[in-house]
Amino acid sequence: MKYFIYHIKSEEGYFYTGQTSNLKERLGQHNSGNSFYTKRGTNWKLIHSEEFETRAEAMKREKYFKTGKGREELQKILSGS
Repeated sequence: MKYFIYHIKSEEGYFYTGQTSNLKERLGQHNSGNSFYTKRGTNWKLIHSEEFETRAEAMKREKYFKTGKGREELQKILSGS
């Protein structure tokens, strides 16, 4: 089984970072309002994802992206730097 970390952005400009083993299904949950942390946003779009062999690796990377340095790295990734 593969695991993913992902970054999504809502139509309103909200961002969310998470991890899952089924990216398509999880994005559907965010867009249907079935996720507590993303209820306030609509029309969530995937802006970045990474794949991992283990859930532990994905969770470690997710935690990193929720730090200041991780957010800086994500901005560099998204800007193409």
